[in-house]
Amino acid sequence: MPLLSLRSNRRSIRHALALATSATVLLLAGCGGTTPATTAQAPAPAAKADANAIHPQDWPELTWPLADDPALEKRIDALMAGMSVEQKVGQTVQGDIASMTPDDVRRYHIGSVLAGGNSDPDGKYDAPPSAWLKLADAYYAASMDPASGGPGIPIIFGIDAVHGQSNIVGATLFPHNIGLGATRNPDLMRQIGQVTAVETRTTGMEWTFAPTVAVPQDDRWGRTYEGYSESPEVVASFAGKVVEGLQGVPGQPGFLDGHHVIASVKHYAGDGGTTHGKDQGDTQVSEAVMRDVHAAGYPPAIQAGAQTVMASFNSFNGVSMHGHKPMLTDVLKGRMHFGGFVVGDWNGHGKVAGCTNDNCPASFNAGVDMLMAPDSWKGIYESNVAAVKSGVISMERLDEAVRRILRVKLRLGLFEAGKPSTRPLGGKFELLGAPEHRAIARQAVRESLVLLKNQDRVLPLAPKQRVLVAGDGADDLGKQSGGWTLNWQGTGTKRADYPNADSIWDGLKQQVTAAGGSAELAIDGRYRTKPDVAVVVVGENPYAEFQGDIATLAYKPGDDSDLQLIKRLRSEGIKVVTVFLSGRPLWVNREINASDAFVAAWLPGSEGAGIADVLLRRPDGSVQHDFKGTLSFSWPRTAVQYQNNVGQKDYDPQFAFGFGLRYADNGNLTALPEVSGITGEQGDAGVYFNKGKPTAGLAMRLSGVKQSELPAVTFPAVLSDASLKVSAIDHKAQEDARRLQWSGSGKANMALLSTRPLDLTRESNGDVQLLLTVRRTGAIAGPVGLAIGCGQGCEGRVDLAPTLGAIAEGEWQTIGVPLKCFATAGADLSKIERLPVLESATALDLSVSRIALGTGNDAKTVVACATR
Repeated sequence: MPLLSLRSNRRSIRHALALATSATVLLLAGCGGTTPATTAQAPAPAAKADANAIHPQDWPELTWPLADDPALEKRIDALMAGMSVEQKVGQTVQGDIASMTPDDVRRYHIGSVLAGGNSDPDGKYDAPPSAWLKLADAYYAASMDPASGGPGIPIIFGIDAVHGQSNIVGATLFPHNIGLGATRNPDLMRQIGQVTAVETRTTGMEWTFAPTVAVPQDDRWGRTYEGYSESPEVVASFAGKVVEGLQGVPGQPGFLDGHHVIASVKHYAGDGGTTHGKDQGDTQVSEAVMRDVHAAGYPPAIQAGAQTVMASFNSFNGVSMHGHKPMLTDVLKGRMHFGGFVVGDWNGHGKVAGCTNDNCPASFNAGVDMLMAPDSWKGIYESNVAAVKSGVISMERLDEAVRRILRVKLRLGLFEAGKPSTRPLGGKFELLGAPEHRAIARQAVRESLVLLKNQDRVLPLAPKQRVLVAGDGADDLGKQSGGWTLNWQGTGTKRADYPNADSIWDGLKQQVTAAGGSAELAIDGRYRTKPDVAVVVVGENPYAEFQGDIATLAYKPGDDSDLQLIKRLRSEGIKVVTVFLSGRPLWVNREINASDAFVAAWLPGSEGAGIADVLLRRPDGSVQHDFKGTLSFSWPRTAVQYQNNVGQKDYDPQFAFGFGLRYADNGNLTALPEVSGITGEQGDAGVYFNKGKPTAGLAMRLSGVKQSELPAVTFPAVLSDASLKVSAIDHKAQEDARRLQWSGSGKANMALLSTRPLDLTRESNGDVQLLLTVRRTGAIAGPVGLAIGCGQGCEGRVDLAPTLGAIAEGEWQTIGVPLKCFATAGADLSKIERLPVLESATALDLSVSRIALGTGNDAKTVVACATR
């Protein structure tokens, strides 16, 4: 069967690729600094009265690439004929391995499990591949156990294999999507999908939550690096190829066989267009912009036979996508004839109006076929069973969802596959990080690098010289891999976690030494022998999702250490090549000006040696590999130019979409302006106290029995009864921490007060914790309260005394308290005004240097507390 009829092909091209309807952009993947041609500005958001009007007839009409299969439908009929309501509902529920046991799968006839970003066998992020496979076997056996009384429907195991099978020690780690977008190489995407599928199958999973086909429009968004490009055309050109790599090609041998997995195209739709770049926010655009920009990746993915689509956390003009029936049912399943099933995102149904994480028939009725209920699965199961029996969910709708899920499982051959360890690739762990897989990843690194400056053609470097490699990213595999690597945020990993990987230093050292030169690693740039040239590797630290949302595009605001490192080396007569690691374009004009050459390397993954392939000449002086990468995101002229996308009115970036120098180009730059554009203080999301002061929008206040709300602006600050004194001390820099000393003469507290209520409900949906970096001096004499809240009767409190007492005296340590603990204790996380409150009635000497949100991986000690 052809993928598209002639009529639908014309419509698909018109709507999904050419983007003619809203005239958003005409994209030319230029290079060498050429600015691409543009068309008219995208239409303004629709008038409020029409903001939620959806017109399915204006969306591309597609033909699903898989022919009807009467034999398959007959098998589904037979299965469903013997299924109870409870068994059917079980198929529509997905729980997380941290909250759902194999016994739960057996008892409730659950259809799917997932491993969330921080969920691992036995809670170990570095669990060996064998532990993953053993766990997959256990879930499969439970789903097929005849003792359960069910029909024996195999479970399907999903995981975020988003840049390779990135949850598993030893796997090949590809560059994150932002780097892949710079390659402009769709065929390479198919190969990456194939490798990801193979390495995922070795560990027992059949389903990856990829590809992300977001079209990020505000680079402050913490998921920008998950998008291939700000250009819908680039995203559309990649989407189908990645799906084909993961699943195989419909109608061709190997489609959905034991060497492939099912894809999940996400997040449908508009995740990259939220107001102010806020993760899980509201995308306020017209239907035409939603269709032609934000949904551009879906037609090619559906035409490639994508078996699942994941609903998005965001809202579309105020309506949660998890409850948006016109978009999920009328457009996706109706107009676009999507023939797989729709899966929700992590408790995303709980964002639908009138819903909770435990109860949301509205999301199911809107078109989400399988609700991702990681820790709320039992509540969802019970409430949906009740909703079906009461008629709130019709039997017709339940049967439709179950049919879609069973079709995918049958297409994947799960009923005949046996347990994961007995399948064609099960347990072949030698395929993790196999040389041929790493070669593809190394090619992707080479082709993703974008050269922004090459003053006096300092690059490529001769390897037969003294090369210094400096900067905190030079030999840090976690930093070069970014978020979604071994754990959700990609933090807290160690060198041993990457047995099949090369850091950027590894690659440079190998080639320089082999050519007869000398290489020295000095992270701080304090070399032993003066080098001829320095390669300085710096950039963002790992983050994921809303943890990465930022206020501006300024690089490390308030911290000039990387800039000073570059300047110091230059002042010593050393040429400096800066390799910049980041998950988005950032304002680094000062760093570019200070460098002789500047390379945007994005987040390259496990194959850091691919950078040496491009930076270094061969020993005979010839070029190994020229730069090929071109910007898939426009590079900002100022730190507040975060929504300057190709095709928009007044488009004026520092480096245009499609820019990328080659060695033959004149890479000289005149000095770039060094005015950031930032006015006033703008704090980053999730950081409340750092470098000795509250971040923007927060103020420190001291309160006691005799005096309340004393501003702590200058130090020392002391309450009138001397019950609490706060003074400035040093931690990592001069006066970058505060020492809190309670005398024991009465109850007193220190609080950070917000000028406006903070909504932390999205942050509490997972493993997010309030982190405090503290040092204890002396003994703990009584309870130490840590609270967050919004006034009387709206406070959640935990006792830190046991945790603080276990910390070695005088040692700085980061402790974490799950936000869920505060909610359970009574805090309304939707309107937090005091964050946090530290209180004691007994003598206590406690120093604090940082208070921020993070995950358990960022804490040395996690406070144990009861959670719902």
